Amino acid sequence: MSASSILVALLLFAAGVAVVVWSTERLLHGLVGIAVVASVAPFVVSAVLSGMEAENVAVGLAAGSRGAADVALGTVFGGSIFLVCVALGLGAMIAPLRVRLPRGVLVLFAAAPVVAGLPLLGDTTPRWTGALLLLAFVVGLAYVVRVSRHHVFMESDEVEEATERPRPVWVSVAFTVLGIGAITAGGELVASGATRLIADAGLSAGLVGMVLTPAAIEAEEVVRQVVPARAGRHDVSAGNVVGTLLWFALFNLGLIALATPVRVPRLSRALDYPFLVGATWLATALLARGRIGRTAGAMLVALAVAYALLRGLLS
Repeated sequence: MSASSILVALLLFAAGVAVVVWSTERLLHGLVGIAVVASVAPFVVSAVLSGMEAENVAVGLAAGSRGAADVALGTVFGGSIFLVCVALGLGAMIAPLRVRLPRGVLVLFAAAPVVAGLPLLGDTTPRWTGALLLLAFVVGLAYVVRVSRHHVFMESDEVEEATERPRPVWVSVAFTVLGIGAITAGGELVASGATRLIADAGLSAGLVGMVLTPAAIEAEEVVRQVVPARAGRHDVSAGNVVGTLLWFALFNLGLIALATPVRVPRLSRALDYPFLVGATWLATALLARGRIGRTAGAMLVALAVAYALLRGLLS
């Protein structure tokens, strides 16, 4: 282990995160522009974009193709734990959340991480479970769209700007292609940096994959929770959590299991999965009350800290 190799790994990791975040913004501009040109109802675009995390998918697939199971599964379980505990909890501590969601959406929110346990049944994630999760994602997202026709799940600057000043079709297509290409490259950089850190810095694969990588990639989720809530759009904040969890637990994991099956680490089955299910059920109970205040938010953040400590000790 040398200081120069650690520095290179950190630079690769940081550069990859910067690239995927930047390229995701370009991709969102492109997708929103295409939706406007195609005259898709704004609520449909909002429901889909509320949880689409292309950078998370890119990192997961890149890590899976390299055999970095902890990093690949970390984009799902670690990312979801960060979302439910840190993003939702810290967001509520800054701007308490007040919203009442349809009961069916709450049930779907609680069920998604349970279904995500299917790929963990074997020593390697079976491809058939990936196909099943992708089907569940389509059904779940369709249900959310149907029951939320009178709710706005995400009202971003991109949607408003695209609606007011529609871009030419070629510009939207160019943004989309650029975003996908850059995200793929950025995902490779993040996966490369993470695997170098594991090999050169002596950090455990579980700690890097389940804690460090998801926290770096999903840090923006905190902002996406706080800003709408402070503006009085609590439904947008809640919709972001629900939509993102569906993407992570069903789509992302389904795609990884189907495209690049990975081995299942022991702690993913014994710690990461049950911790995510428990944290999500707690968050569901809090959302069902119609309010997540600062005390409840602090409790969720404390859970995230406990998880990181457990991961560090057991990895």
